Amino acid sequence: MKKIEAIIKPFKLDDLKVGLGELGITGMTISEVKGFGRQKGHTEIYRSAEYVVDFIAKIRVETVVNSGMVDLVVEKIISSVQTGSIGDGKIFVTPVEKVCRIRTGETDKDAI
Repeated sequence: MKKIEAIIKPFKLDDLKVGLGELGITGMTISEVKGFGRQKGHTEIYRSAEYVVDFIAKIRVETVVNSGMVDLVVEKIISSVQTGSIGDGKIFVTPVEKVCRIRTGETDKDAI
């Protein structure tokens, strides 16, 4: 099993949910996060004062899938959220040793 974590632009979340739904992925965790990479920050003006916004609002989407689905899911994430401009985000894939559904006690593949 693998955990796939994608950091995306907030306005692409609905497109991603639809794309992952097409693959049969029904469970995911969504978090509002802030950060920056190459995109850096940007300057804004508020009440005639200029200030730098260092951290950009992003969405972190996490899901756990069977190892055989990783490439398919990563490709679907890219095709669902890619705009071609800086700040499109990142995808991280990490191993998951064990999953347990608390309500039923099911583990691993049965708990996904």
